[in-house]
Amino acid sequence: MRTWLNLHAAALGDSFRRLVYSPLATLLSVVVIGVALSLPAGLYLGLSGLQATVGQLARDPQVTLFLELDASAADAANLKERLQAHPDVQSVRFIAKDDALAELRRRTGLGDVLDSLGQNPLPDAFVVTAKDNHPQALERLREAAGRWPKVAQVTLDSAWARRLEAGLRVGRVVTLLLSGLLSAALVAVTFNTIRLQILSRREEIEVAKLIGATNGFIRRPFLYLGLLQGLGGGLVAWAIVSSAVWILHRNLVDLVENPIFFHDVSAQFAAAMVGASGALGGLGAWLSVTRHLWQIEPK
Repeated sequence: MRTWLNLHAAALGDSFRRLVYSPLATLLSVVVIGVALSLPAGLYLGLSGLQATVGQLARDPQVTLFLELDASAADAANLKERLQAHPDVQSVRFIAKDDALAELRRRTGLGDVLDSLGQNPLPDAFVVTAKDNHPQALERLREAAGRWPKVAQVTLDSAWARRLEAGLRVGRVVTLLLSGLLSAALVAVTFNTIRLQILSRREEIEVAKLIGATNGFIRRPFLYLGLLQGLGGGLVAWAIVSSAVWILHRNLVDLVENPIFFHDVSAQFAAAMVGASGALGGLGAWLSVTRHLWQIEPK
């Protein structure tokens, strides 16, 4: 067992030294791998955060009824009774136009502009939470309320979230396709890198075979070389994605109060990214060694 561990440690050390002794080639390889891996990783991270946000927003879809500007307090009371008696309505919240104007004034800071209008341009409104969140039931409630007197407009607040969620499903499919294509590209990059290493060490391999070295012994350093390159590319991808998330979050915080769809890169996600990159590097190395090593025989 100790001999087996010593052989693997020696092969790992030899691969690491070869990477260190050719820093420019190593840097270019790991940067290419890191950039390619960071694209699907960043897309997946962004889609996951946005999906959680949309799911939270669409969990309790609401129907908003905007009353006509000339609607009286009696009209609003009648509509509230009608909504509370409706079998598809779970809860009703009334928003007076004066309260809406005060909230608009507080959020926008446009007090002077609003005062110059002379009258309140906002209508009274009801925010209705439905018992059934099914799209057909919500649409049925929206159409029925739109025919009631003194109702100017009815909107379904979560309709945009549902459309965005459908778009996110398409985005996930695109991310999977992109991940597959770039994974194949990473394997190809490692395959070609190891092929060049094998060709440059052809004479060394022939001598090793002449003195009795097995294919497993010769193959081992190349496999570790591909694995180390993959791990290095994964670390570069982690650095790229983390930096991008930090920069986006820092710049969006002034635009959005809480840009929660940009999550920090978790330790589990980073470990999965680095591990996947290392596995792809090892796969490319194994394919390259399997393809080219048998072609080299001592003369």
